[in-house]
Amino acid sequence: MYQVIARKYRPQSFSELIGQEHIQKTLVNAIASNRIAHGYIFSGQRGTGKTTVARILARCLNCVQGPTATPCGVCSSCVEISASNSVDVIEIDAASNRGINEMREIRENVRYRPARDRYKVFIVDEAHQITKEAFNALLKTLEEPPEWVIFILCTTEAYEIPNTIASRCQHFNFRSVDFTEIVNRMKFIAAQEDIDADENVLSVVAQAGEGSVRDSLSALDQAIACCGKTLRVEDVRALLGVFDVDSLRAVADAINAQSPSKMLEIVQELETNGKSLQHFSRELSRYWRNLLVVKIAGKPTRLIAASDAEQQSLLEVAASFTEEDLTRYLNLTLELYKALQTSLQPRLHLELGLIKLVHAGKLQSIEEVLAGLKTPAATRSVPPAEPNALLSASTRSTAPRPSGFQVPAKAPAPSSKRPEEVSANQLVDTNPDNLAQLLFNALSKAKLDFTADAIQHSAVTLQGSELLIRVPKAMLLSLKDPAFQRIASEILGKSVRVRIESGENVIANSLEAPASESRQEAEIRERALSHPGVKRFQELFPDAHVRTVRNLNE
Repeated sequence: MYQVIARKYRPQSFSELIGQEHIQKTLVNAIASNRIAHGYIFSGQRGTGKTTVARILARCLNCVQGPTATPCGVCSSCVEISASNSVDVIEIDAASNRGINEMREIRENVRYRPARDRYKVFIVDEAHQITKEAFNALLKTLEEPPEWVIFILCTTEAYEIPNTIASRCQHFNFRSVDFTEIVNRMKFIAAQEDIDADENVLSVVAQAGEGSVRDSLSALDQAIACCGKTLRVEDVRALLGVFDVDSLRAVADAINAQSPSKMLEIVQELETNGKSLQHFSRELSRYWRNLLVVKIAGKPTRLIAASDAEQQSLLEVAASFTEEDLTRYLNLTLELYKALQTSLQPRLHLELGLIKLVHAGKLQSIEEVLAGLKTPAATRSVPPAEPNALLSASTRSTAPRPSGFQVPAKAPAPSSKRPEEVSANQLVDTNPDNLAQLLFNALSKAKLDFTADAIQHSAVTLQGSELLIRVPKAMLLSLKDPAFQRIASEILGKSVRVRIESGENVIANSLEAPASESRQEAEIRERALSHPGVKRFQELFPDAHVRTVRNLNE
């Protein structure tokens, strides 16, 4: 009768165990020093060797040459334990024997000495399935068992074991087996079975196991049954439903090309070939995670379950992204995978999610935006301007001024005409002193209050077709609005280039209050500024200033 590879090549001694060196060392030393505990808990993910180690420990304790860390494997006790038919090594499936009656039977059985061997070993698989009442029935026996009894509880969910039970046992946590160790183990088995399989094939099989040796060997057995003695990577991927790196790389290429149409083509190809969209999104999440890890490491690493060739491909793709980009894509893909689990229209959700990835690639971090706003002129000292070239920059007469500003003792006399009545050509040719006033009015009318406020505290100079604005550093960002240059060009009647410089002591002339501000509005403003709460706010924030006051009763 055929025996599957996972059972045929099951480790029979500690030397054959892979990936659990910390457990192997502890148990070997315990046997050598004769410090055998009466209760053990073996926990960890599926297929990492919990039941296997329990059987090896039973063989070590009951071997005719034992207790020994290297059982002979030929005595009747070793042979029977390996075949799971030993009288004194009782294996219990707690998934189907989880009640209080089964635990009472164990409690009665404990009273009798072993029929032949040195120890009577109870191996309880899936121990977390035992009910609370059944655990309580076993509690006293597990705390003070006879000297010939050893309990080994194996579970994938250690948190389900009651603390009263866990405190009476030694707990060993089994780790996920490293990708390289699984591949090497399968190389050995393939050589023993005369299977032609290269490293790429074994890499795909190991990825399907996700750290579980048993799952990887089961996948290898399935691939051999499908493909025979010669395994090809394309056939194995199609059998196991694993997406190759090239199909996942197509998503990264579409993001680099900023092409939503390519994303739709990818989804169409998945639908045409009958691929699972949920599984694709899951593999895509793993792909972004691998790209992020290899981007951080900067070289092939054991943190990624992939062959050397695949890791080199990942390094090439990761070079075109930043860590922030990859983190953003990973988060979006994880959200997409979660949404697909309950989606009634998975194709629609996948298309939308992939298009989001394209648009997410156009985003800039706030640090990059702020860095782009800095100009070389901001680091230079502001040269003194000619008196005739300075145009008026304004602030309302009642508005408090930021500290560090110098206001001339005498402001230029206002024009006899209202600024809005002066045309652009007249302003440039005959009355340039009103340029700052007209800029302020135009910006206020366009609802660009922050930019208008900056003009109030700036010095404006017109030099040919260049409009130079010297602004305090604290208000530099307010003049970065794209609409400001358009409004300035409309006022001047020609295309101008706006140059902005920053300085600590900016000499700004006082603008007259807008014509729309009546005496009643001025009174409302003065009353608002005299409010105790406003005064307290200005004390806490001395550099703040009030731009506008609005009557809430209107």
